[in-house]
Amino acid sequence: MRATTWFLFALLGVSGTAARKTDGSVTPVQKVIQLMEGMSAKGKEEKHKEQVQFAAYKQFCDDTAVERKRDIAEAEEKIGVLKADIEKYTTDAARLAKEIAAHDEDVAAWTGDQKAATKVRNMEKADYDKMHADYSESIDALERAIAVLKKQAYTRKQAKSFAQVSAVAKLSLIPEEAKNTINAFLQQDPDEGLAVSAPEAAGYEFQSQGVIEMMEKLLDKFIEERTVLEKEEMNAKQAFDMLIQDLTAQLEQAKQDLTDKTETKAKKLQAKADAKGELTETTTTKAADTKYLADLVATCEQKATDFESRQQLRTEELEAIAKAIEIVSSGAVKGNAEKHLPSAFLEGLSFSFLRMDAQSQLRAKVGVFLQQRAHELQSRVLSAMVAHVEADPFRKVKKMIKDLITKLMEEANEEAEHKGWCDTELSTNEKNKKGEDRSS
Repeated sequence: MRATTWFLFALLGVSGTAARKTDGSVTPVQKVIQLMEGMSAKGKEEKHKEQVQFAAYKQFCDDTAVERKRDIAEAEEKIGVLKADIEKYTTDAARLAKEIAAHDEDVAAWTGDQKAATKVRNMEKADYDKMHADYSESIDALERAIAVLKKQAYTRKQAKSFAQVSAVAKLSLIPEEAKNTINAFLQQDPDEGLAVSAPEAAGYEFQSQGVIEMMEKLLDKFIEERTVLEKEEMNAKQAFDMLIQDLTAQLEQAKQDLTDKTETKAKKLQAKADAKGELTETTTTKAADTKYLADLVATCEQKATDFESRQQLRTEELEAIAKAIEIVSSGAVKGNAEKHLPSAFLEGLSFSFLRMDAQSQLRAKVGVFLQQRAHELQSRVLSAMVAHVEADPFRKVKKMIKDLITKLMEEANEEAEHKGWCDTELSTNEKNKKGEDRSS
């Protein structure tokens, strides 16, 4: 576009220069036509370059749009997966929380069972120890009393020997009837027994034997009951040990499950937090990609519209140049140029093309001057020259070229802005691709 503008200025400037340097073979008008044809070729070349440039930009728009749409689709899929993961982590954490609470209850219950069983066992053991001691004491006392009675000599009084028998009557396990029998036996006077006749002595001896037999039966009974007590204690201790062992195993398993599930719950909650963070990041990235895509599509569509407008303008410019060439090449313009625009006048015309307003002022001044001289000299030649100067047969061509210059300068500024935006977008996209390649 800038080259085309420069070409128009060159056309205006060189036309005057060519008029000064041309010989009879190439007229100034022919030189102008050659320059305008060159400008037309340059315009076509610029139009083609713009088409190539826009094709590259359109390819960038299409590729970037496809890439962004793919990123958005992947983000949507990832968002769905993350939401499902978050829901699963939440459900798992809630389930684990219930299981952990149940394990806490089990641990508390089994710990309570252990304490209760231990307390009962301690009470049973205390009762056993007391009862076993009573049986052992009674058995020992009975054994000593029986031994004393069996060794008793009835020919003399042995009050001290009956102390062992008296101790038996004081034992808590001895039945009341047995205690009465023993006490009645102890209350008899052995001396009286010796003073009686032989049958009476035999009666006393018989009573002593009855007490021994009673004590022996009690001894056997106590030994048997103590044996039963020891067996019951052994069974109770074994049952307690098994209960404690089972409760301990359950407690250890519950505590292990509690630890494992607590750790698993923590991992689930951490995974949920990570998924939420990733979901937020992915959602933000998707929103940014969506906005970028919308802006890109809008910008690309606007640039496509602008490109079509510029192409249409280029076409109109080329048509205008062709029309200008047609006008300049027409017989009327060529004839007027050869008749009314000699080389000396064309030399001054080169700068008037560059300064349209100054040229108009100069032409007005020249017209006034010539008109004054024609009036003073009464010259028909000068009057005709004034008419030719004011007629300006190239006015139509100059106006067309001036309009083209204005349009081309506006398009040059717009094209520079458009090219800068394209270069920025392409550079940004290239940096993004390199960054993604390095991250992948």
